[in-house]
Amino acid sequence: QVQLVESGGGLVQAGDSLRLSCADSGGTFTGYAMAWFRQAPGKEREFVAAITWSGALYYADSVKGRFTISRDRDKNTEYLQMNSLKPEDTAVYYCAARRVFMTDDNYDYWGQGTQVTVSS
Repeated sequence: QVQLVESGGGLVQAGDSLRLSCADSGGTFTGYAMAWFRQAPGKEREFVAAITWSGALYYADSVKGRFTISRDRDKNTEYLQMNSLKPEDTAVYYCAARRVFMTDDNYDYWGQGTQVTVSS
């Protein structure tokens, strides 16, 4: 069974950093674009960042310059390095996989989510 498993969330203070991980277990995502989305309480899920199989990077304007997405193909793991965190970054963060990159959330595979809470 193909699964995406996120980890690395937690409670931090504004200005701190966190690194989220997304492990691809049970299958392979060769050729897939991998993305991170987030959903804050009372809000719709929104695109955060993505990396295509060829290595192209995409970021939401709200995180550009603070977040970095990467993938380690040998470990079948994607990462989201989050620096200079702000309280408005508080959300459940999800990783997702799809053959073709897009910023809407019509992705084929999803992880269970990991909570990130940033206190002011």
